[in-house]
Amino acid sequence: MEQQSTPIKENQEEVNLRQLFEQYAYYWKWFALCIIISIGIAVIYLRYAERTYVTNAKILLKDERSAAAGELAGIAELTSSMGFGGSRSAFVTDQIEVLYSRRLMRKVVDRLNLNIIYSAKGKIRTAEVAGDEVPFRIESKSNLDTSRIYIQVNVLGNGKLRINNLVSKKEFEIDFDKIVRIGQTEIVFRHNNTSKTNPDNEFLVNIVPKDWAVVSALRAISITPNKELQSYIVNFSMVSTISRKAESILNSLIDVYNADLTEDKLRTTRATSDFINKRLMLISKDLSGTDKEAAEFKSSNSMVDMATEAGVFLNTASENEKKVLEYRTQLQLVDHMNDYLKDQPKGKLIPSNIGLQDESIAASIAEYNKVVLERDDLLKSASSQNPTVIALNENIAESSNNILQSLQNYQRVTRLALNNIERKSNEIKGRISSIPNQEQGFRKISRQQQIVESLYLLLLQKREESEVKAAATPDNLKVIDVAYGNKIPVSPKKQIVLLASVVLGILIPFAFLYLRFLLDNKVHSRKDIEDIVKAPVLGEIPTAEDTIVHLNDRSSLAEAFRILRTNMSFMFGADNKDASKVVFVTSTISGEGKSFVTTNLAQILSMSGKKVLLIGADIRSPKVLDYLGLSHLQHTNVGITQFLINPDMDVDNIIIKKPGNYDFDVVYSGYIAPNPAELLMNGHFDDVIKYAREHYDYVLVDTAPVSLVTDTLLIAHNADLTLYVSRVNYLDKRLLQVPRELYVEGKLKNLAAVINDVDFARGYGYGYGYGYGYGDKNVKKTGLSKVWQNLKDRLNIK
Repeated sequence: MEQQSTPIKENQEEVNLRQLFEQYAYYWKWFALCIIISIGIAVIYLRYAERTYVTNAKILLKDERSAAAGELAGIAELTSSMGFGGSRSAFVTDQIEVLYSRRLMRKVVDRLNLNIIYSAKGKIRTAEVAGDEVPFRIESKSNLDTSRIYIQVNVLGNGKLRINNLVSKKEFEIDFDKIVRIGQTEIVFRHNNTSKTNPDNEFLVNIVPKDWAVVSALRAISITPNKELQSYIVNFSMVSTISRKAESILNSLIDVYNADLTEDKLRTTRATSDFINKRLMLISKDLSGTDKEAAEFKSSNSMVDMATEAGVFLNTASENEKKVLEYRTQLQLVDHMNDYLKDQPKGKLIPSNIGLQDESIAASIAEYNKVVLERDDLLKSASSQNPTVIALNENIAESSNNILQSLQNYQRVTRLALNNIERKSNEIKGRISSIPNQEQGFRKISRQQQIVESLYLLLLQKREESEVKAAATPDNLKVIDVAYGNKIPVSPKKQIVLLASVVLGILIPFAFLYLRFLLDNKVHSRKDIEDIVKAPVLGEIPTAEDTIVHLNDRSSLAEAFRILRTNMSFMFGADNKDASKVVFVTSTISGEGKSFVTTNLAQILSMSGKKVLLIGADIRSPKVLDYLGLSHLQHTNVGITQFLINPDMDVDNIIIKKPGNYDFDVVYSGYIAPNPAELLMNGHFDDVIKYAREHYDYVLVDTAPVSLVTDTLLIAHNADLTLYVSRVNYLDKRLLQVPRELYVEGKLKNLAAVINDVDFARGYGYGYGYGYGYGDKNVKKTGLSKVWQNLKDRLNIK
């Protein structure tokens, strides 16, 4: 069973998909119209929409701290590669925050005058243009930091400018190179000979406060680190309507950032140079004094070459003397540093790398200078009461005390070493006690002279190193890619807009139709009858302009009734093949076409050579003669109503024999009686049916709608077959419960459904129908069938 049910289920799903497709495909013209309109709107939008372009730049930062870290840099790289972060990622993040600072962007705004926005006014839209594309440029004679100006400028042929203040609505003419006052601001318009824009255009100038320009530029810029954690590469991107303007902004930001870092380095270098120059002035005086003292000593003691005379005795003491010299030099440097720290105010930079051999002191000074620079940089944008500034001041004070303590410790250690070496020197002095007192006195003077001279030469060397460093300061970054703009706009994207327009052109009618179908409760197809009523469907009658089938008619209407005639024969069974058949035709409500079906079915049956009697049993609303075009006969003939009132009348008297050109007999309803139900209950209608069974092959009875009156149920026992007509796009689905109940409870004998007014041009979703091209080729085709037929005719496809 399962193997058999699976193909059936798949076939049903295929039919449902095709039904759904054809249900919407019937309205293909609406889809095509919406798509064309949507694409047209998209084309107009793409024509006049403002295009934006992306501009990119890339730099490589240089971190001098990593170079000075030595072996610790390798440990930091290993830690960062294992996913624990590292100094590199932190350094890059910090520098990105600096690049995002308002302080740097304010310098860029000042350099490029970004607070002045030029726009060219077109016929449909106004577009921003670069400043060098405008035939004039604006120079400010007053502060533009908080100015707010919005004007329209026209360049006149006489060398003048027409200014229209869009804020105050005032209009006036001015000359180039003349000061004009707009609001509280004085500006001057200069000629721009490099402009290639048509000077006859109208231009809009919008001068905004610089703080607004700073915020706007920062919002447009995106600064991101490289994906690699160990990378020092920083990427810049900016989306703008003018690529050249975006390129200028990014390049200027990089230049300003590089200059800012260079300025910080130069401040430390200048502080060191100032300290060395002050010490050189003092030491040069000491050196002059020792030279003069040595000359006077030699002159007074008639000494010529002391080195030759004392060389033999001083070889042993030479090494100790060198150490004494070195220690005394370090003590002198410590003293100078202490004097400098005492005289210098708190929170100022301390000179570094002056010759002290203690690495911890040099590191403390470097850390102290770093915190001072950080505090000074923060004070540019914050007050001295800022919590971060207070914390940095506390760190500076603590670092200063640490440096003083380190200097004191180093001084004590150096003095202790100096005392030890001098004690050894005193032992040597005992061995050279024979040297004259003059030699000893000269040695004392010479030693002092050498100490001062070595300190003087050391400071000269440090000064030259500082000057060289200041003159040859390398860049703090390397520009990998200067700012460049992509020529392909990022917005609007032509392909996406066109695709979206097509999708929108499909979705709008689809949504409308979906809501229409969702809210529509009408019967649309035989599937609705089969799902709800469960009764067999014998035929589907198509929509037709003619109300009656003609002789030798090959239209789809005639073929539909022929199929109905064939299907009816299966409902009677083989046992009653030659017996007379009584067929009742009814519906749920009036207007569903039961009289239309009855008359045409009578015509089809009579065309097959059968004797047919058509009885109009709807005595409330008779329409049989109207459909046959024989309404004039109701005035000259009696009907079923008269017979029910007067049963003594012969049944043959109410039969109209083959009226008009029709080959079947008719019993029309007669006049409308005031009590139709009571007339049908008197049992005389059975006499009519009995007479008809004896004289006719088929008896077709047009009855009243079953949901409105009870007439049909009163005479339903006479029927061999009941055709229940349902009209598509007319009957409410909720009313299908009426035929369902009649079918289930058997109130109407041998019930079968007939679907009327089916529009096969709507496709499979509205009934299984009949294909065009078989039968009458002159049948009018509509919708997709017409398009397909025209295409086949053009291509000669059979």
